[in-house]
Amino acid sequence: MNKIIVPVDFSEHSEFALYTASVLAKKTNTEIEIVHMLELSEALLNKSEGQQQLESIYYLRLAEKKFEEFLDKDYLKGFKITPVIKHFKVFSELAEMAKEDDLIIMGSHGSSGVEEFFMGSNTEKVVRTSDAPVLVIKNKVADLDFETVVFACDLKEENVAAYNKAQKIFNAIGAKVQLLYVNLPNDYFMSTHEIKELTENFLAKAAKEPDFPVAYYSDYTVEDGVINYSNTISADLIAIPTHGRTGMSHFFNGSIGEDIANHSTLPVVTFKI
Repeated sequence: MNKIIVPVDFSEHSEFALYTASVLAKKTNTEIEIVHMLELSEALLNKSEGQQQLESIYYLRLAEKKFEEFLDKDYLKGFKITPVIKHFKVFSELAEMAKEDDLIIMGSHGSSGVEEFFMGSNTEKVVRTSDAPVLVIKNKVADLDFETVVFACDLKEENVAAYNKAQKIFNAIGAKVQLLYVNLPNDYFMSTHEIKELTENFLAKAAKEPDFPVAYYSDYTVEDGVINYSNTISADLIAIPTHGRTGMSHFFNGSIGEDIANHSTLPVVTFKI
């Protein structure tokens, strides 16, 4: 990783993301760039240029003071940290700051009742526009280690590049990767022989084989299969490939990637296909 980028809005969830960044930065000796997006209201933008300038400076100074207080944390000491305030109007423009070899870590509330995490949220915009991997943190993890990672995909060739990028990052943090294929009933069912053939073709094109034998797990939906299997082996993280601007990888049908990120209690990291 070149650097870790953490967007913050001074909320509890952005602090979860910040703490995660400190753990990963310690393992990889990576710089942390902490970004606050100062969104100016339409009312301010419609004012005269002089008034706009004065009020922008005022809000900038307030943000700087709050930023300084927010970053005064013991777990950030000893790291190379770059605080950045951007005047972005649209949160998705954060993706333009990140290079392919960076990692974006974002805090999110996740699913709450009928509200869905990936329905027009800022995180969804970043995931769909970012060439860099995006790690989504929804809870405070007291014992954060990322020792075991489940990389779930349909073993199609389009996922190989995302898998290779994931392996590179996980190798840097000392994580073991478990490649997972979820087998479904009815029209999507595949025999053991068919899955093994699919696996062999996938691994023949991959730069590195997973640290554990490829797992085949049967369930009624891909979402349930990925979450249930990850919980069964006490995984620390779920990794899924995404199609970027065209949406998350659907694996078979529907927005499976969004559902996994939405309902999993584990952190989820996305890799662009």
